[in-house]
Amino acid sequence: MKKDIHPDYHEITVVRTDGSTFTTRSTWGKAGDTLTLDIDPLSHPVWTGGAQRLVDRGGQVSRFNKRFGDFGLN
Repeated sequence: MKKDIHPDYHEITVVRTDGSTFTTRSTWGKAGDTLTLDIDPLSHPVWTGGAQRLVDRGGQVSRFNKRFGDFGLN
Protein backbone atom coordinates (compact mmCIF):
# COMPACT_ATOMS: atom_id res chain seq x y z
CA MET A 1 0.00 0.00 0.00
CA LYS A 2 1.13 3.54 -0.69
CA LYS A 3 1.78 5.64 2.36
CA ASP A 4 -0.17 8.83 3.19
CA ILE A 5 -2.98 8.32 0.66
CA HIS A 6 -5.49 6.45 2.83
CA PRO A 7 -7.82 8.23 5.30
CA ASP A 8 -7.47 7.60 9.02
CA TYR A 9 -9.69 4.69 10.09
CA HIS A 10 -10.68 5.05 13.76
CA GLU A 11 -13.46 4.39 16.28
CA ILE A 12 -16.44 6.77 16.61
CA THR A 13 -19.67 6.67 18.60
CA VAL A 14 -22.98 6.75 16.73
CA VAL A 15 -26.13 8.07 18.47
CA ARG A 16 -29.46 6.92 17.01
CA THR A 17 -32.70 8.93 17.08
CA ASP A 18 -33.95 7.04 20.15
CA GLY A 19 -30.78 7.89 22.13
CA SER A 20 -29.15 4.47 21.92
CA THR A 21 -25.47 4.42 21.01
CA PHE A 22 -22.96 2.06 19.47
CA THR A 23 -19.29 2.19 18.56
CA THR A 24 -18.03 1.56 15.05
CA ARG A 25 -14.96 2.19 12.96
CA SER A 26 -15.12 4.93 10.33
CA THR A 27 -13.18 7.51 8.35
CA TRP A 28 -15.69 10.20 9.45
CA GLY A 29 -14.44 12.86 11.87
CA LYS A 30 -11.65 12.24 14.34
CA ALA A 31 -11.04 9.41 16.79
CA GLY A 32 -13.59 9.55 19.61
CA ASP A 33 -16.04 11.88 17.80
CA THR A 34 -19.81 11.37 18.13
CA LEU A 35 -22.03 11.12 15.05
CA THR A 36 -25.69 11.95 15.80
CA LEU A 37 -28.12 10.55 13.24
CA ASP A 38 -31.20 12.46 12.07
CA ILE A 39 -32.60 9.46 10.20
CA ASP A 40 -31.93 5.82 10.99
CA PRO A 41 -33.63 2.41 10.64
CA LEU A 42 -35.65 3.13 13.80
CA SER A 43 -37.32 6.25 12.42
CA HIS A 44 -37.33 6.17 8.61
CA PRO A 45 -40.54 4.95 6.89
CA VAL A 46 -38.59 2.79 4.45
CA TRP A 47 -37.47 0.55 7.33
CA THR A 48 -40.44 1.00 9.69
CA GLY A 49 -43.18 0.38 7.12
CA GLY A 50 -44.79 3.76 7.84
CA ALA A 51 -47.19 5.38 5.45
CA GLN A 52 -45.78 7.51 2.69
CA ARG A 53 -47.11 11.03 2.36
CA LEU A 54 -47.33 12.43 -1.13
CA VAL A 55 -47.19 16.20 -1.32
CA ASP A 56 -48.29 17.53 -4.68
CA ARG A 57 -49.77 20.99 -5.09
CA GLY A 58 -51.28 20.98 -8.56
CA GLY A 59 -48.43 19.03 -10.10
CA GLN A 60 -48.10 15.79 -12.00
CA VAL A 61 -50.21 13.66 -9.63
CA SER A 62 -53.10 16.10 -9.79
CA ARG A 63 -52.94 16.22 -13.60
CA PHE A 64 -52.83 12.41 -13.75
CA ASN A 65 -55.84 12.07 -11.46
CA LYS A 66 -57.75 14.69 -13.46
CA ARG A 67 -57.01 12.90 -16.71
CA PHE A 68 -57.49 9.29 -15.60
CA GLY A 69 -59.60 9.62 -12.45
CA ASP A 70 -62.75 8.27 -14.11
CA PHE A 71 -60.96 5.38 -15.76
CA GLY A 72 -62.32 2.18 -14.20
CA LEU A 73 -61.82 -1.49 -14.73
CA ASN A 74 -65.45 -2.46 -14.03
